Amino acid sequence: MRPESSLGGRSRREFLQRAALASAAVPGLARASGGRPVLAYVGTYSSPQGPEGSKGYGSGIHVFELNPATGALTPHEVVASGLNPSHLAPDADWTHVYSANETATFEGEASGSVSAYKVDPGSGHLTLLNTVSSKGAGPCYVSVHPSGKHVFAANYHGGTFAVLPVLAGGGLGPASDVKRLSGPVGPTKSTSAPGGSFAISGHDRTHGHMIQADPSGRFVIGADLGADRIHVWRYDAAHGSLADNDPSGVSVPAGDGPRHFSFHPNGRWVYSLQEEGSTLIAFDYDANKGVFAAKQTLSSLPPGFSGSNFTSEVMVSPDGRFVYAANRMHDSIAWFSIGAEGRLKFAGEVWTRGDYPRSFNFDPTGGFLFSCNQRADAITTFRVNKTTGELTFTGAYTPVGTPSCIVFRPA
Repeated sequence: MRPESSLGGRSRREFLQRAALASAAVPGLARASGGRPVLAYVGTYSSPQGPEGSKGYGSGIHVFELNPATGALTPHEVVASGLNPSHLAPDADWTHVYSANETATFEGEASGSVSAYKVDPGSGHLTLLNTVSSKGAGPCYVSVHPSGKHVFAANYHGGTFAVLPVLAGGGLGPASDVKRLSGPVGPTKSTSAPGGSFAISGHDRTHGHMIQADPSGRFVIGADLGADRIHVWRYDAAHGSLADNDPSGVSVPAGDGPRHFSFHPNGRWVYSLQEEGSTLIAFDYDANKGVFAAKQTLSSLPPGFSGSNFTSEVMVSPDGRFVYAANRMHDSIAWFSIGAEGRLKFAGEVWTRGDYPRSFNFDPTGGFLFSCNQRADAITTFRVNKTTGELTFTGAYTPVGTPSCIVFRPA
């Protein structure tokens, strides 16, 4: 656990807040056409009980204005929250944002929570509408169904997935369905981990790590890290429920731990990133039946790597040409070219310039990638070469305490 150091009589958190405010005076922001700023919303760990037993140094949801020409982030506002709003998801038209609040208790219940915010169409200011139980401890992921009718939450410590109705006005109702995961869990040692790895993660019980609808909205996919399984359910919009599909999902090699997955824009290919195995699995996906078929597995690490590593985020580039994957401990983001049949080829990797990249995201143009370096208390900015996939550090560090995710509202 990191101590809160003293910096000239100020706490670490105060130092980070003052550094962010000082950078707000940077002049000459280039806004996108139309005058409305492109805004970046950053989720953080903000509670004394942060991730992995460490202290959270964030202040809630930090909002920045993006310079679309340089990728620079300038502080816009902070929406205070001490609930660890570690993951954020906007609805399709950016009228509302939902946060997964990664805590162990909510209103006396062994559960975290999900908050609903209204987004001001001009300023981008967030107004809290309400907060409801996520029906499981430690919600680490939240997503919105393409219809906008329901929000899904993955509860890591609770081992559950929840369906939350979206009410008129954008607030949330109590869960309409909860999937409580059960069954055998995988071994503590991964089948596919690199040589010399001592990485042990999440195989003490079931752990919901990600839940998201497929592009068609007909099926909902959930990654269970502890059971080494990706679940598939049929979505029932009328009842706000998830029905078992046939088959009910797909398993990955024992102990590898599926964490996040990303659909290709064509909807026919899916890429799953395994946290403990440090692997990417390329799947063919049948959108009519909700069926996964594995066709390739390769390491998320550069050739020849040995030692311990935990993966975090995976994303297909907006143009569908590359897959990007983040490695924690190795502290890198690797990119892979996508072949004609959706198969991957390792193309390169870059140091994140910070410890423990928990997630990353592209700006609305796909021209920049932003790495949330959780233990370095900073976001680092990389320019994307859309021809080769290469990432080049711009030299920009944006101070944010324990950043965990970043999403962008377009102009």
